[in-house]
Amino acid sequence: MRVVVIPDIHLKPWLFDRAEEILASGKAQRAVCLMDIPDDWGMEIHIERYEETFDRAIAFAKAHPDTLWCYGNHDISYVWGKLETGYSAYAEATVREKLRRLQETLPKPENLNFIHRIDKVLFLHGGLTTSFVRSINKGLVDAYIDAVISAVNDLDPEILWKNDSPLWYRPQVRNKDIFRADTFVQVVGHTPVDAIYEEKSVISTDVFSTYRDGTQIGESAMLVIDTKTGRYDKVSV
Repeated sequence: MRVVVIPDIHLKPWLFDRAEEILASGKAQRAVCLMDIPDDWGMEIHIERYEETFDRAIAFAKAHPDTLWCYGNHDISYVWGKLETGYSAYAEATVREKLRRLQETLPKPENLNFIHRIDKVLFLHGGLTTSFVRSINKGLVDAYIDAVISAVNDLDPEILWKNDSPLWYRPQVRNKDIFRADTFVQVVGHTPVDAIYEEKSVISTDVFSTYRDGTQIGESAMLVIDTKTGRYDKVSV
């Protein structure tokens, strides 16, 4: 299956338009969103932008019900009451309500989670390491992959909020052992990069985040990946 990956949103509703165009073109059959839907530089009081972006996400979910959604740290921070860079006290109630509506829109509640797997590809916000899996349960290191994913998705907030969790880990700047890198490819966002690239079986996709002045950090492209072979293309948007 060919999947288009929607990277970190950060109040850019037009990213869903671009993903929809890729799906309509036949270049991909399904979408996965790495979320971080709320928050951006200097946008804390612009509640209308939060509403617009979440409403576009909900509309996308209705139009493409098989889409999978991976919580980002900026999304779940509102659910858990954890302060985050750009966290908007003004938008707090809005984000919580819109996330609830997004989940209610999905055909299955579990379509919104921390880690998803399609064939040989794991989709998550940060990155999953062997050391993290071992820290939560040594027996999981050799367990069936779906059991590992289920265990991680059920972890307590205090564990998932740690720097080495799949929500926060940054494989682009830290050198730890990527979980089952010989078997699975991980597709992640979270860390802004100049271009979509693969290293140690991790494909980084956050190329639409910006500097404080609004300048885009990365290239204007989205990832389309074959979930059986791991081969991927960059689609200019």
